[in-house]
Amino acid sequence: MPAPTTTEMQQRLQPLQALQGRQSTHLLLYETYLSIQGESSHAGRPCVFVRTAVCNQRCSYCDTAYAFTGGKLVPLESALDQVLAFATPLVEITGGEPLLQPAIVELCKRLLAAGCEVLMETGGSRDISVLPVGVKRIVDVKTPGSGEDHANMYENLDRLRPGDEVKFVLTSRADYEWARDLLRRLKLAEITTVLFSPAWKLVDPADLAGWINTDRLPVRLNLQLHKYIWHPAKRGV
Repeated sequence: MPAPTTTEMQQRLQPLQALQGRQSTHLLLYETYLSIQGESSHAGRPCVFVRTAVCNQRCSYCDTAYAFTGGKLVPLESALDQVLAFATPLVEITGGEPLLQPAIVELCKRLLAAGCEVLMETGGSRDISVLPVGVKRIVDVKTPGSGEDHANMYENLDRLRPGDEVKFVLTSRADYEWARDLLRRLKLAEITTVLFSPAWKLVDPADLAGWINTDRLPVRLNLQLHKYIWHPAKRGV
């Protein structure tokens, strides 16, 4: 899939106009809820999710396209209060693409100051160095099958810190081989935890497990537990 035109990108980002003049004091949020962490090395832990609205990418396998538009304009203080009201120390900020919104950095700082463990799920096309030390970044590297590999900011791989993770969502054997070769070339497993995730209903987890073992890859098989616990289309879980 070719890179989006300027007009297409403007259309994707148009909902952010709701933040005009309030980028530092408000967030455009789609939902905040308590669930069980379904992915990454934190899978299985109770977790508060903060889902921002709007995304600059259109991955072929996206399961949260409903967050491309809509959302509610929420003052930063109110967003913080909503999270802390759940009294659960693990918090993940996801989207959409959270790093499209400047106030997300301040929210992270305040959550850390409140004693929360903060995870940031990002599509990998935005600079992760803006996030404060202490935030654990889970950075997607988009494969060719996603249709968004042109957007990868590979410089982010040089910005990784202890506690960060890198995720590849794989839509096919070809995606797997692409990710495997990148993993080996950049020695990613020596730098960070690497997650290989089968795209839902596109790659059989058993097949992916077999490929990983055959190639002796130092990666973690990453299943979306929430889709096994609840209906795959269920929101707010």
